[in-house]
Amino acid sequence: MSKSTTSLAFLLAALSYFLLSSPPKPHYYHTLFLSASFSDNASIALNLRTLTRRPHIAGSVANAEAAAFVRSAFTSSSLKTHLVSYQVSLTYPLHRSLLLTPNASATPITFTLEQEHVGDNPYAEEVTPTFHGYAKSGNVSGPAVYANYGRVQDFAGLNVSGAVVVARYGKIYRGDIVRNAHRAGALGVVVYTDKRDYGGGGDECFPASKWMPPSGVQVGSVYNGLGDPTTPGWASVEGCERLSEEAVELSGDSPLIPSLPISAADAEVILKSIVGDVADGDVYPVGPGQGILNLSYIVSLWGETVIARIENVIGVIEGEEEPDRYVILGNHRDAWSFGAVDPNSGTAVLLEIAQRLDKLQRRGWKPRRTIIFCNWDAEEYALIGSTEWVEENREMLASRAVAYLNVDCAVSGPGFRASATPQLDELIKQAAQEVQDPDNTTQTVYDSWIGSSNSGVIGRLGDLTSDYASFVQHVGFPAADMRFGGGYPVYHSMYDDFTWMEKFGDPMFQRHVAMASVLGLVALRLADEEVLPFNYVSYATELMKSAEDLEKDNLGHGIDVSPLFKSIQDLYTSAQGIHIEKEGIKGALKARELNDRLMMAERALTDRDGLSGRTWYKHLVYGPAKYDEYGSESFPGIDDAIDNAKSVKTKASWGLVQHEIWRVSRAIRHASLVLKGVLR
Repeated sequence: MSKSTTSLAFLLAALSYFLLSSPPKPHYYHTLFLSASFSDNASIALNLRTLTRRPHIAGSVANAEAAAFVRSAFTSSSLKTHLVSYQVSLTYPLHRSLLLTPNASATPITFTLEQEHVGDNPYAEEVTPTFHGYAKSGNVSGPAVYANYGRVQDFAGLNVSGAVVVARYGKIYRGDIVRNAHRAGALGVVVYTDKRDYGGGGDECFPASKWMPPSGVQVGSVYNGLGDPTTPGWASVEGCERLSEEAVELSGDSPLIPSLPISAADAEVILKSIVGDVADGDVYPVGPGQGILNLSYIVSLWGETVIARIENVIGVIEGEEEPDRYVILGNHRDAWSFGAVDPNSGTAVLLEIAQRLDKLQRRGWKPRRTIIFCNWDAEEYALIGSTEWVEENREMLASRAVAYLNVDCAVSGPGFRASATPQLDELIKQAAQEVQDPDNTTQTVYDSWIGSSNSGVIGRLGDLTSDYASFVQHVGFPAADMRFGGGYPVYHSMYDDFTWMEKFGDPMFQRHVAMASVLGLVALRLADEEVLPFNYVSYATELMKSAEDLEKDNLGHGIDVSPLFKSIQDLYTSAQGIHIEKEGIKGALKARELNDRLMMAERALTDRDGLSGRTWYKHLVYGPAKYDEYGSESFPGIDDAIDNAKSVKTKASWGLVQHEIWRVSRAIRHASLVLKGVLR
């Protein structure tokens, strides 16, 4: 053999060894992650059963036990795990009573305010009595006045001065119902679960069907802020500065009148004293009746202490090449009762993803970027665990976090749904195309999604309904939230237990498997791809639609929306430019610099001064509706200014509308400059 032939053979052998011994590409591991051999619906069911064995309200011993279980599960999945505790203000009921005097000659009726125990759950007695978190203590009496859903428009022309308002759940956040009632002059509020919205009639209720029993009560918080009320803007660590109770009340976020949640059965008795007998399906007329309600509520604090300990459980898989870049997955653990849907279907999904990633690591996979699992505490009260953590780690997160992926009520029924900041839209759709639909094996999740009434629509994250709020609205992270199913009848009641999930929510736990697949694949692509899979063309397109909607309002008063359109066009041009850059990227250093621009563009949409009158909310594009924290607004500052101008009707107020348009325009322009990556 000639010398040249020997050299060629050596080179071919070396090349063959290199190709055969080089690690698999990320796509190989991503496909493996989705394989049937990696998923385990039995393990999901077992984890959910364990998590929901006992009621575990924030601050309770049972919730601390649940935290220990999650930590053990994380550790078993090879995550580097630790607890982060905070000392926070949490309220619990000491005394509750509700008494109705139907008319001047009638015998008063005292309501038991109890949910009927159904089935054979041995821990039903441990469920906390029904109440509103952070409700104000008080003893009030007044005419019972029905106010429909308690929205601003429901109080228009309705005299509730000195009254106790009766309103139903279903349209807006319960804290806004209480606030709207107070502003209208009411002394107190009872909020009920209407059987027309949630079921509760005859035999057609849980456990025979999915519907809320007549005695079922939706509990929940009525605080209108985020985080521990005593530490607004800073973390509730031991020994920290705290506001007094008086200062908290003056903040504007705490309820100023007492309130109670009640059942459909109790509400029906009260409504008869107001409007008489109403046929099923008929609309109750708003207004007063002859009945007088006496509402009494006294708040206590767990263990007679002012401050309770909460625990976030954190698990980390450190990145191999970019350990200082974080992809964060989060779900909360605490529940008002058993929490099978809200939130522990999400906890079970989080544990399933962790278990699959452990299997990948055993096959040789290592993420490019660090993946952080976060199991939050005290979400139900005011998104407290996540908010305190973000406030404590704000500066580091602002410089290192790639995205936040949230799962709360992961499964309540069929049908995939997603909400996100728009640069993640395409990534979510692509992931959904890779996963088999759990309810139709001939289709992907994406196929079923676009064929549904939801038709592939991706919502936005301007509301305060789950733990993404601090990440998006306070710091400005790309973020997403996903689930199967929508609203469900036994929400926030003692009937949201494992039996309900096993019978009605997901009998085979395949929806949980699919949820873990879609969410996990999105996380893997964010963690592994050399260039972040963000699409800001989608963002600019979405903003253009919002600007066009604003223009259609024909505001008059000399309002000029052209600066908004100009800034969005600049963003679109920059987004197209960085998309072209991504196609020709070469070298790790260049990829890192481009990724930094993709990551930081969302931050540029925040403003350090925040929304006018709501300064904690920094994001100028997505934020909560002022009178409904469940509502999400595009350009919330502009909407607030318009509402104010329409009310006060002065030239100066319309000038503030124009100012808010300029503020949003500047923020969008800042984002376009970040994407360009060139100083002017």
